[in-house]
Amino acid sequence: MSIINYNKTFFLKSISQVSDINIGHGIEIAFIGYSNSGKSSAINSLTNKKKLARCSKTPGRTQLINFFQVVSNFRIVDLPGYGYAKCPISIKLKWEKLIYSYLKTRKSLKGLVFLMDIRNPLKVYDQYIINIALDQNIPMFILLTKCDKLTLSQQKIQFQIVYAKLKVFLQEVKIELFSSFKKIGIKKLQSQLNIWYQMYK
Repeated sequence: MSIINYNKTFFLKSISQVSDINIGHGIEIAFIGYSNSGKSSAINSLTNKKKLARCSKTPGRTQLINFFQVVSNFRIVDLPGYGYAKCPISIKLKWEKLIYSYLKTRKSLKGLVFLMDIRNPLKVYDQYIINIALDQNIPMFILLTKCDKLTLSQQKIQFQIVYAKLKVFLQEVKIELFSSFKKIGIKKLQSQLNIWYQMYK
């Protein structure tokens, strides 16, 4: 398997609606999760670039679909975070429509990196997105983020809880502990992206 240098990833473009996407080829792996799940930090850790994806102390700042090119015909897509409580309802609905439209219509989408805060996983929107991914036959890789916030025994308990719940309706459950701060799980994430790239290139 060829090794991809994720350090060379660069920002490609942002779009506000799926109909504006004018890239019709290649492979896309989307990062999705609640607005406080650590998506931007995960992308920055993956690529070893502190400011590639915009991080903010205020959740919900990613309001567009952001595309990053890893290598030719292989892109990472940062989807807007959902579930931000302080956001106006009209904006929430707009973001949700944007996310659902992308998941349901984007032919280049070949995998979903699903980020959940290990302390509060499988919330309402998470379950809704999982159902969409199942309906669309989109493979998922679950990252239980911010695992450094828990002890090792607590991490193990939370991991088993999530695994047991997902096992009920997923044939194959791929879950990893992840921490951008402690650099936990980055190699496993890179490995999964490499697998998807090799499968679909």
